[in-house]
Amino acid sequence: MCEADRVVNLAAEPDLVDTPSESGRGQKIARCSSCKVAVWSHYAGAGTIITFVRVGTLDNPDLMPPDVHIFTASKQPWVLLPPGVPAFEEYYKRETLWPQESLARMQNLLPLIKAYQASRRGGG
Repeated sequence: MCEADRVVNLAAEPDLVDTPSESGRGQKIARCSSCKVAVWSHYAGAGTIITFVRVGTLDNPDLMPPDVHIFTASKQPWVLLPPGVPAFEEYYKRETLWPQESLARMQNLLPLIKAYQASRRGGG
């Protein structure tokens, strides 16, 4: 998860596909226009302000193992989570796990996110 303006696209623009979600608000999945693999997502809560990059699409995904597992309530029983990595059935409180630098970066985005959310509600 990072600021969308920090993501540099090195190839053709991806196709943004509106996809339903359990929340009912959907998400936009950016897919490679050629092979259609998902490269990142934009969730309804923050729109295109935050990009959720699919680590498996990076050149060196092994350099970025998960530091937390979320929504584990819906994982398949054969998926084994490594010991020592926090796991949550749903989401979690960022303040309990994120470094201060990451929390500060998110704090800087909140006005943009709130403006985006207001525009979706028709509140300007």
